[in-house]
Amino acid sequence: MRETRFTELFIRYPGNPIIQDKDLPYPANAVFNVAATVINDETLLLMRVEDRRGISYLTVARSTDGVSGWRIDSGPTLAPDFDTHPEEIWGIEDPRVTRIDALDLWAVLYTAYSRGGPLVSPATTRDFKSFARKGAVMPPEDKDAALFPVQFGGRWAMLHRPVPGFLGVGAHIWISFSPDMKHWGNHQILIPARKGGWWDANKVGLSPPPLETDKGWLILYHGIRVTAGDCTYRLGLALLDLKDPTRLLARSDEWVFTPEAEYERFGDVDKVVFPCGWVADGDHIRLYYGGTDKCIALATARVSEILDWLEKHDPQNRKLWE
Repeated sequence: MRETRFTELFIRYPGNPIIQDKDLPYPANAVFNVAATVINDETLLLMRVEDRRGISYLTVARSTDGVSGWRIDSGPTLAPDFDTHPEEIWGIEDPRVTRIDALDLWAVLYTAYSRGGPLVSPATTRDFKSFARKGAVMPPEDKDAALFPVQFGGRWAMLHRPVPGFLGVGAHIWISFSPDMKHWGNHQILIPARKGGWWDANKVGLSPPPLETDKGWLILYHGIRVTAGDCTYRLGLALLDLKDPTRLLARSDEWVFTPEAEYERFGDVDKVVFPCGWVADGDHIRLYYGGTDKCIALATARVSEILDWLEKHDPQNRKLWE
């Protein structure tokens, strides 16, 4: 039997927002959608910073506890390279970071904003000081991309969200495979946007990278509810098979996180919660997210509670998604 009240899975940190533009060591308009990982026993955030021209770049912040005392790089850590990467002419945005143990490096997938629209670009790093760019690997419009940390049948797998150039098809989460992280194929829709009045109708996208659990790859994704007056970004859950990530095992019918706090409801883009990174320590999760394209906030959760909730709230009726 379902509970009569919604169980809060993600608990907001009472000191939110944890980083704002005023905390940066240089002038900027906003700091928001942020990737997260652990390096040298510290939490590292790779933050999207929008300067006062409207161009975005990525900047590192480090903390010993992942909550406070952030040490922020004195300038952009990864800035657009207009000369050698013209696809970055209008900035780089919304990174997702995946630790690849087999290669002893981190893979950063970010959105490069080209004259033709946003597209997926990977880079790799071992220290978050120098980066090896691979260039654009998907044509526009495509974004919200992240890698799995392991290979499947000798191939890397990527989740991403292409947007078709014609109306009525919807914008779905896709999965693609590659032997080298550069050349991608075997594209297929993995998590389709629903239709009608659903909270995730017509357009969905990946939030943080997939998280490995004992029951499968945990997916947190965003859905965009568009009304006559505005739109709202909310978050939902899905689960993929550990050995075959093309198998969708479960998907929540309800959203689990929605803009409620003032820093999530009023900003440069109202009613937006947008996570690009999370850090798991055993059963504990720290979720880092952008609020209203203006600031960075933190919420915590437990993997076990999320999986239990998802099992109860998977309708097992795929027709609901059609």
